[in-house]
Amino acid sequence: MSTTTGNNTRAGGEATPAEHASARSATLLLIAFAAVYIVWGSTYLAIRIGIESLPPLILAGIRHLTAGLLLYPAVRWKTAIRPTAANWRAAVVTGFLLLFLGNGGVSLAEQTVPSGVAALLVATVSLWLVFLDWLRPRGHQPVPRVVFGLVMGFAGMALLVGPAHLGGSQRIDPGGAAILVFASFSWACGSLYAKHGGMPSSPMLGVALQSLTGGAILLIAAFFAGEYHAFQFAGVTLRSWLAMGYLIVFGSGIGFSAYLYILHKSTAARVGTYAFVNPVVALFLGWLIASEPITLRTALAAAVILTAVVLVITAPHRTSAPVTDPVPAPGEV
Repeated sequence: MSTTTGNNTRAGGEATPAEHASARSATLLLIAFAAVYIVWGSTYLAIRIGIESLPPLILAGIRHLTAGLLLYPAVRWKTAIRPTAANWRAAVVTGFLLLFLGNGGVSLAEQTVPSGVAALLVATVSLWLVFLDWLRPRGHQPVPRVVFGLVMGFAGMALLVGPAHLGGSQRIDPGGAAILVFASFSWACGSLYAKHGGMPSSPMLGVALQSLTGGAILLIAAFFAGEYHAFQFAGVTLRSWLAMGYLIVFGSGIGFSAYLYILHKSTAARVGTYAFVNPVVALFLGWLIASEPITLRTALAAAVILTAVVLVITAPHRTSAPVTDPVPAPGEV
């Protein structure tokens, strides 16, 4: 059978190998986006289920240390990159900021804050990144649209914790909300540091180093917080073990692998959409599975915060500085 001239389609409509490869690539990209949207959106609920019978810092520590122990030898074998002393120092700093203060903070806060609301507050990482980049020496001044988005986002956070009775619904626990805001701020600091702090050239190796160091720091912190005092493995429920396994395999493994894939195959603007899709998924799953109420206050705050995130992420840049890659949030990796 002959082929047509000037295109890649064979006579009779049969697809060429190039077209098959293109279709397969498009399918993989859709699957990767679905993984980042749904899997990362579900990690907040998994954390809540995990801390039902696992202390929060122990849960986060075991999760990340296990992920690091599984990932590190595999990445070392594949890349043949040997981490330098500078790489390990950077991993200690980023592990402290990202995993101990960031992810550990989320785990602590979800003891008093619903998982969907936690995801909503964590979405402000995008706002903190812009704010910190603005304040740093020779930082980039945001355009008016971004400034409006920052003000709007912080107003949405304030809406969640006060006034005391809005629309007949109670405000979010102020202590838990404060921990989440600080966790998001710490995650933004760690993300900016990671770009200039001597991390290895392989992103996956960097994740492995951060997981090892951050997991170790979390388990040490759990000791000083007294979490081991009354902890017994026999008291951990099957639900919590399954939640931890889900966080390790899907949150830290499949989810982050999918994220790195779409970073290479799609645009930063499209990848950044996960920042406002994940909280919606988390709110829905929290309501569906854990019976977390979606109150008028939560709905209003979600509309305000997510609109602010959209304004910031999609805004044009005033300077010619390159657009940075979207950064995963502390409840996800």
